[in-house]
Formats: sequence, structure tokens, C-alpha cells
Amino acid sequence: MNTVLVTGANRGIGLEFARQYAVDGWRVLAGCRNPDSAQALQRLMPDMEGRLSLVDIDVTDAGSVQRAAVEGDQGAIDVLINCAGVMGKSDQTIGTIDYDDWEHVLDVNVLGPARMTEAFLERVAQSSRRTIVTITSGMGSLADNTSGGYIPYRTSKAAVNMVMRSAAIDLARQRITCVVINPGWVKTDMGGRGATLTPEQSVSAMRRLIERLGPKDSGRFYNYDGREYPW
Repeated sequence: MNTVLVTGANRGIGLEFARQYAVDGWRVLAGCRNPDSAQALQRLMPDMEGRLSLVDIDVTDAGSVQRAAVEGDQGAIDVLINCAGVMGKSDQTIGTIDYDDWEHVLDVNVLGPARMTEAFLERVAQSSRRTIVTITSGMGSLADNTSGGYIPYRTSKAAVNMVMRSAAIDLARQRITCVVINPGWVKTDMGGRGATLTPEQSVSAMRRLIERLGPKDSGRFYNYDGREYPW
């Protein structure tokens, strides 16, 4: 049975990744900060015949990440999906930046995936698929920034793109595939009701992309529909 670990699995895109993989027979490790209050995940569990497990992970806490990596089941992880993320305050332009908020956004969106990748590297390397996916955003694209604003969020996604681009090079000898994927504009708490995609549509498309990934794809920035996205 293939295994996927998803962070930020208590809501939105992460929750939909957990649901779809579990329904399709994968063993799912659903990472979130407060499993006891992850009601949407808990509602899924009775129908998943033991394939869905909740894992206590706070990606901003190095100790929490390390404990999750070494405690409990130590089996291989075929696909690691770094999905935990925050937007921060949306109205931040030059002159109105909240630096405490910016630091928090960077901690979750950049350091979080880095911590997860390092902590779970051995378990990913033990698998046959050896795939690390980080959910980024088109707002992290330098080429696609034509409207400005959202400085904490944009910089965090541009930074995590670079982290994973470097990781792809660093891990090439181990044949570990690292990619970043823009999920599109999705109807979640972050994306809002006006978004063009449902979580089911976005995740279904990303899963088709993830299924065909291999070492030749490592280091690339993809759109959810499989097209390469401009850096």
C-alpha cells in the first residue's frame, strides 16, 4: 500500500488531498496542529477502514516535526505533500507592512516545508516513488506579478520555490523528485467563495500530475493542470 503524508490536512486543499488518497486506497498520514479539534478529518475516519491516521504536526515547531518523524509508524513515505500554509494580512504593500505577521508567514510557508523535507527525508528515500510536493502559488511567480501587494505571502511563496528548486538539485543523487505546484484559485478559507476551482477539482488535477512525476521533472514549477508555470 502506498503512503502519503499531507501537512495542513485539517482543512481546504490539504483535507481534500487526504480524503481523495484515502478513498483511493492509499495509507494517509494527515498532519495537522490539533488533531483533537480536526473535526472534518475525524468525520472521514470511520469510512476509511484504518487507512487514515491523524498526526500531530506543527510545521513552525522543529521539535513537533522531529517527533512526528521518529515516533509511531516508521514506514516509507511515497509522497510527502507540504500543504500547510497561511496568507497573512492581505492589505500589505510598501508602507503598511506588519513585520510580525511577515515573520509568521515565512515561518509557516518557507521554514515549514524545509523542516518537513529534512525531517522526513529518510522515510521518503525508503520508498519507490520518492516524491516531495510543495503547494506554492502563482503569487510566488516573479514573472506573473503584475499587481503588487500581498508582500508577505508573495515573498514566502517565491522563497519556498527557491528552497525546493535547491532541494531538487541537492537530492538528485538519491533520485528524489521535488516539485512545487500552483493549485489554482480554489474555493477555500484562503481563496474565498469567488474562486474558480473547487478543492475537488484542484486536487484531482494535481493528483494526476503527481502520479506521472519522476526524476526528470524534479526542480520544476507546475500549474495544477500540468503546464509549467513561469518562475
